[in-house]
Parts: sequence; C-alpha cells; structure tokens
Amino acid sequence: MSGVLTAESEADALEHLHALGCTDGLPVVVPTPERVERMQLASGLDADLVLGEMGPGNGVASVRHVAIAAVMAGCLPDYMPVVIAAVQAVIDPRFDLTEMQATTHCTAPLILVNGPARHDCGPIASGFGALGPGHRANASIGRALRLAMMNIGGALPGSSDMALLGHPGKFTYCLAEDEEHSPLPPLHVALGFEAEDSVVTVIGAEAPHSVLSSATGDTAADAEGLLEALAAGLAGLATNNAILTGGCAVVVLNPDHAHILTAAGLDRAGIQARLYERAAHSVGTLKRVAPAFARGKDDSALRYCFQAPEDILVLMAGGSGLYSMVMPSWCAGPHRNRAVSVRIESDQFCALPGA
Repeated sequence: MSGVLTAESEADALEHLHALGCTDGLPVVVPTPERVERMQLASGLDADLVLGEMGPGNGVASVRHVAIAAVMAGCLPDYMPVVIAAVQAVIDPRFDLTEMQATTHCTAPLILVNGPARHDCGPIASGFGALGPGHRANASIGRALRLAMMNIGGALPGSSDMALLGHPGKFTYCLAEDEEHSPLPPLHVALGFEAEDSVVTVIGAEAPHSVLSSATGDTAADAEGLLEALAAGLAGLATNNAILTGGCAVVVLNPDHAHILTAAGLDRAGIQARLYERAAHSVGTLKRVAPAFARGKDDSALRYCFQAPEDILVLMAGGSGLYSMVMPSWCAGPHRNRAVSVRIESDQFCALPGA
C-alpha cells in the first residue's frame, strides 16, 4: 500500500485496514501521521532512508514504512532500534527472505535479542513464558516485523505466502537471552560481537519443539541424556533439518538444563559439537522415510543435519524446570535461510520530549 488513507473515525479506519488485508487478522493501532512521525523521530533516522527491499513483492523498506508497521503492531518508540535491526537482518541476502516468504513450509522469523537493548529498548522478556502472552515488547517487536513483511514485502496468505498451515510464530516470535543468569557467555559474543554491543539475530524457524529431560543427580549421565533429547528434537525425521540438511537451528536451554551441561564441563562450543555429532541419520533411514530426498548409495553412511556445529545456535532463556525448546528451521533457499545477526544502532535513538 502507498499514499494516505482517510476515514471518518478510528473504528472505520481499522475496519478499512482489515478489508485491505493490511493487518495480521488482529486489531492494530491505526497509523495516523502523528503516530508514525513520533515513531520515526524516535529512531533518529531520516524517514526516507531506505533500508532495503523486502521480497517477494520487492517493496521498499524505508524508515517511514517500518515506523508504520511498528505503530500498527503496538510498539513503543523505545522499541524502534530493535525493529529496525530485525528488518535489516531479514533483508540481508543470506536470509533468503523472498524464498522464505513464498515457501509452503511453516517457517517464521525468530528474533533473538542480546546486549543492553534487552533493557534499554524493552524490557524484552527472557524468563518464564517469554515466548507467550503478557510481554509487550516481545509481542509488538515480532509483530512489527511480520506486518512489515506483509505490507512492505507483500507476503499475503494463500497468494504470495504459501505456507500450508503456518504457525503462531507468524504473528510474533521474539525472545531475549537471559544473559544475567546464564552460565554461558552471551550468544552475540560467541558470534563475534563485543559484550557491550546490542545485537539482533534472526532465523527462519518452526514453532518451538518441547524437549523433556529430568535430572537424576548423576552429572555425566544427566548431561548425556539431555544431549540425546535435544539432538532428537533437532534431528527429528519429520523436520527439514533432517531431510534437506545444511541449515541452522536454535536450542533454547532452560536454566536447569544449561547448568546440567556446564556442570559436566561443556561450554557452548562443546554443546554444539555434541549436538552436531548426534544430529545425523543413515542414508538407509532417509531412503525409508523420504526416498525423494535421499542421496547416496551406501545405506550405512551418515548424513549430518548441519554443515557445522556453529549452525546450532545455543542460548539460555525461560524458567527452570523439565523443558527446554528446540526450533528446527526451513534450511532451504540459495543460502539455506542462514541466521543473520545485526548490531542494534541504539546510539542514534532519540528520546522524545515528554516521552
């Protein structure tokens, strides 16, 4: 959509936006010029600055257009630096946005937030129920990206967005790492950023797959059992990671599970290596389950779900207990829908008078 729409009332404006297919099906905040200007000004960036194009419609993602999406999603101006960074991540060619938006797979952009922006641009939840309701920043930041992908990128269900069923993360999918309590260094530091940087990492992911693992008090056995459970979730024979291979995935450890693994002497690289080794299937098994995608003549040979251990992103979030989560990915497209990290440029953020 382009231009300025008019309506007699906010209620009429909302219904008009629904009728035009500009919403995600839920009510939105009407993006009046005053609200959009306030959101854009808070970014500290020129309204006409072009961040890039969003496929499959190749719409121009200007700061103004992203601000419109942020207003509609219910964002506070404080959230704009994170929204801008998330948009920059998905328009990076390595993310394969055009192909991801048009696939029949259920993939959705999972936004992982690290660094001071978790507090300065939020708070963005990282504890109990962080991927569920009740967290305004998480909900509206993820939703802003989705509305941008729809209204700028032109991905509409059943016409250009061909996901056969989708999943609720296509409304919003945003999480911060619980850096303060994690026994592991922050994810963004492992990815090469400085600890004081704020970073958004976006990956096209399925809905969370719950992984159940209960401790017995035997440190070594508990760690081995947990690794087996996590690998089973990552390498499930019904996932693209197992059948197509070569993509990325996310492991979100709850605090108890993170401490089980580190108590056994594993750092992040060790966890990734162990999971990589276990996330594999024989060619014979793949021929039996998905013969159209099976490759190789030696049925006993292993096909690994990932190209390298580093393709498994490991972080800690959520409440303590029995359950961690894994998020398999689409792992298709020219770049296998790589996870992309972008530094959040919060230095340009402008505090609004009276805000």
